[in-house]
Amino acid sequence: MKEIIYYPGCTLKNTAKNFEDSAIACSEALDFKLHELKDWYCCGTVYSLTSDDLMHHIATVRNLLRVQEEGQERFTTLCSMCYNTLKRSSKRINENENDRETLNSFMDEEENNYEGKVDIIHYLQILRDEIGFDIIKEKVKRPLKNLKLAPYYGCLLLRPNEVAIDDPDSPSILEDLITAMGAEAVYFPFKNECCGAYETVAEVDLVVERAHNIIGNAKRNGADAILVSCPLCAFNLDNRQKEVLEKYPDFEGIPVLYFTQALALALGLDPDVCRFDLNYQPVEDLVRGIEQ
Repeated sequence: MKEIIYYPGCTLKNTAKNFEDSAIACSEALDFKLHELKDWYCCGTVYSLTSDDLMHHIATVRNLLRVQEEGQERFTTLCSMCYNTLKRSSKRINENENDRETLNSFMDEEENNYEGKVDIIHYLQILRDEIGFDIIKEKVKRPLKNLKLAPYYGCLLLRPNEVAIDDPDSPSILEDLITAMGAEAVYFPFKNECCGAYETVAEVDLVVERAHNIIGNAKRNGADAILVSCPLCAFNLDNRQKEVLEKYPDFEGIPVLYFTQALALALGLDPDVCRFDLNYQPVEDLVRGIEQ
């Protein structure tokens, strides 16, 4: 079984365990294994936009160095935020020798220098480019028939263009996965709208407004659930539905699933691996319908 080094990031070890557990189970069902990176560090969460702020890239260098120490030149992650931060930072470090030398000078003396050869790919890219959606379709044991899913990309899988895993304006990777699982991908113009991101801390009203618009668009287009790939998007679109209902009494909620949770169900895995207890909106009726 092929092994791929996997970077979990902080959130997947606590509030997004439903994302991690379902992804690990799906990997094994698809004949590859996620090998967790040893001694990984927080990615830094947000890519620094200041050209001379190299200090914020140290966390990335340490993670890339850990991969290098394991004799590999690539690794994968699930969280869109982690992917975006690590991908942009690694691209800069790999392509800029002066930056790399400066950052290596901050490492501990007993550490090796980072050589600038490690790349990062998103889990969805593995499914598309290495497993293949045709193979996934063949391995589906419980097709998600009659289920209409809204694919939500958010910002970080598609922007900026140099790190996008798909066409930023017209992505299809989630739609293709949904089709392979036997479900219907609904028309969803808001699929690459920002959820409000970290404004959820200081500007809750703004996030509530955005969540209302995004979820409402999915509902109007007939979606039974929204698929996401980011713990922050999941929080803003799932947990924040409580505040949306308080502001809009006629609001109707909708389940928000990680794409790996839907995939686990389609592959016929035990629903327990999905950790639906960590989803805010109830998903029991959805799961019951799939099982039937």
